[in-house]
Amino acid sequence: MLDYLPRPIRKTARKLRRRLTGGRLEVVYHEQYNHAFTDIPSDALRAERIVAFLAAEGLVLRRHVHRPEPVSLKALERVHTAEYLDSLHDPSVVTSIVGSEVPPAMVDRLIDFQRLQVGGTLSALRRARKHSLRRGLRAGVAANLGGGYHHAHPDRGGGFCLFNDVAVAVSELRRSGSKRRVLVVDLDLHDGDGTRAFFAQDETVHTFSIHARHWSDDQIEAAESTAVALGDRVGDEDYLAALEKYLPPVFDRYRPQLVFYLAGSDPAKDDVLGDWRISARAMLQRDRRVCQLTQQTGAPLVILLAGGYGDLAWRYTARFLSDLEQPGQPVEPPPTEVITLKRYRYLASFFDPSELSGGASTGGDNEFGLTDEDLMLPGWSGGRETRFLGFYSRHGVELVLERTGFLDRLRDLGFTHPTLEFQLDDPGGQTVRIFGDLEKTELLCELRLGRDRRTLPGIELLSVEWLLMQNPRAEFSANRPRLPGQQHPGLGMLGDLVALLIVACERLHLDGLVFVPSQFHVAAYGSSHMHFLHPETQDRFEALLGFFRSQSISFAEATQAVAKGLVVDEASGRTIRWHPEPMVLPVSRRLQEKAREVRSQTPRSGSLRLRWQTEITSRVVETASPSGPASPKSS
Repeated sequence: MLDYLPRPIRKTARKLRRRLTGGRLEVVYHEQYNHAFTDIPSDALRAERIVAFLAAEGLVLRRHVHRPEPVSLKALERVHTAEYLDSLHDPSVVTSIVGSEVPPAMVDRLIDFQRLQVGGTLSALRRARKHSLRRGLRAGVAANLGGGYHHAHPDRGGGFCLFNDVAVAVSELRRSGSKRRVLVVDLDLHDGDGTRAFFAQDETVHTFSIHARHWSDDQIEAAESTAVALGDRVGDEDYLAALEKYLPPVFDRYRPQLVFYLAGSDPAKDDVLGDWRISARAMLQRDRRVCQLTQQTGAPLVILLAGGYGDLAWRYTARFLSDLEQPGQPVEPPPTEVITLKRYRYLASFFDPSELSGGASTGGDNEFGLTDEDLMLPGWSGGRETRFLGFYSRHGVELVLERTGFLDRLRDLGFTHPTLEFQLDDPGGQTVRIFGDLEKTELLCELRLGRDRRTLPGIELLSVEWLLMQNPRAEFSANRPRLPGQQHPGLGMLGDLVALLIVACERLHLDGLVFVPSQFHVAAYGSSHMHFLHPETQDRFEALLGFFRSQSISFAEATQAVAKGLVVDEASGRTIRWHPEPMVLPVSRRLQEKAREVRSQTPRSGSLRLRWQTEITSRVVETASPSGPASPKSS
C-alpha cells in the first residue's frame, strides 16, 4: 500500500503504524550473537544485518527488540546428561561437534555464545505467549535471531550444535505447568535428528522435518514424528509439493497449541554449503505457508534462525520477517554490502572525534589528549608522522576495530590476541598490520593507504596502495580455491574493511577510494560499486565480465584465462590482456556525478565481442596457482 511513497515517508509511516497497532512481530537479539565458526562459511553478522534492516525500514521499533539472558546451567542439566555437559570442557569434544578445530581458548567463548542463543529461544517463547495474551491476538509471533540447534542429542552434540534449544524451551514450558501440544516444524536443509531423539517417546511433541538426507541410517522411531528426505538438488516444484503433501495433514490431525519453526535459509540456491535450488520466491512461499497453517490453529509461533551459510543467508529471513509484519507486502532487502555500510555508519555516529584523533579531551591534566610523541619537537623526534591519514591516533585505529567488532571477528577465527603494528613515515603510504598473535608471527591483514590528489584534478581520494587479508591457519578447498596471488585463504572480511574505509572517507571529507586491481578477479569482486576512470577500460572490463559469466567461468579461472591469453577480440583477433588501471569507488556527490558521466560514455552496444583463442568445449583453465605479489590482494 505504501510502495508509491518515497522511501523515507514509507519508513515513517511504518513506524507510526507500529506505534499505533503494536505490530505483530517481537524480535530477540543480542549483539553477542555475532560469532564466526572457525573454517565454516557462516556469516558472523547474520543476525545483526536482519535487525538492522528491520529497524531501518521502520518494521520494528526499539521496544520490540529484546535482549536475552544466557540459559542457566540448571535448565541445560534438565535435558542433557551431566556426563555430556562435563565433556564440553574438552576442546577435542567441541572440535568433533563443530567439525573444525576449536582452540582451547575458544571453547568457553563458543559455549557462552550458544548458551546465550538458547536463552534467546526461551525469551522468544515467553514473548510469543505474552504477546498473544496482551494483544488479544490468536497467534503471537516472536523470532529469535539465533538458535535452531537441532542436531544436539541428550548425550551428545553434532553439526555445530552443543545444546538443543527447542528441547530446553519445551522442558521449561512443562515445568511451568503447561501441557500444550507442541509442533516443531524444521525446514532447515539438514535433518532435525537431535530434536526427534529428545521427543521420541513424547506424544505431546510432534517433530516435523523436510531435509536432504537422514542423518543416520538407523532412524529413531518416534511416537509423533514426520521425517521426509528429498535427496540432492531439489528444486522449487518438488520442495513446495512435499511441503503441501506432508505439513497440512499434520496440522489438521495434531492441532498444535504451540509451534516452533526452524526457518533455515540453507535450502536456498545461493547457499554456499547446500546443493538445493530453491528460489527466493519459493522460500518466501514456504515461510508464508507455515505461518498460515499456524495462524489457523491460533497457536503462538516461535521462529528460529537455524542454518544458512554465506553472506546472502540473512536476506531470506529479513524478507520473511518483513512479510510477517506487513502481510503480502515484503520489503526487498538491500545488497549485503549496503547493509554492512549502514551498520558501520551507525556505529561511527557514537565515536567522539577526540577519541579517534587524541585531540581535545574533556578532563585530566592533558586536556589536549597529546601523546609523548606529539610533545616532541621536530628536531627531537626526527619529524615522525604520528597520525594515520593525518587524523587517527594509533589508539583511535584500535578503538575503531575493537568497537565495531572487527577484532572480535578475528578472535572468533581463533586468533585470540590480535596485535596492531603501524608504519606511518613511509613515503609510499602509511601501513597498518594486524597479526594474530602477540609475537607477530601470523600476519592477517596488511593495509597501506595514502591521500591522493593526483589521479583526478580537484578530487582528493583515499588510495589503497596495498591490501592483504589472509588466514594462515585455513586450507584451500573446492569451496575456497586458491586465487592468483594468494598464499593462504582470505579472512572473509573484505566487505567489512571496505565499509570502514568508506566511513573514514566520510569522516575525513575525502571523495572516495581509488585502487589499481592487479588482476581480473580483484576488479570483478568490486565491480558492483566501483568503476574504471576511462570509458574504454570500463567497456573492455564489462565485456570480459559478461563473457566469463555467460560461460559460467569462475573468477579464478577467468584470471588465469586472461593471463594465458586465451581470450581474443573477434573483430581484430587481438589477444585481450589485463592492464592494471585505476578503479574508483565514489563517496562524495561530486565524484558520484563524475562516475555517472563515465558510465554514460561507456559503450552499451557490445562494442567488444569476445571468443576463446582456440575452440574450447570445456574448461581448460588450470586451477589457480600462486603468483607474485598483487596490489591489492583481497579475501
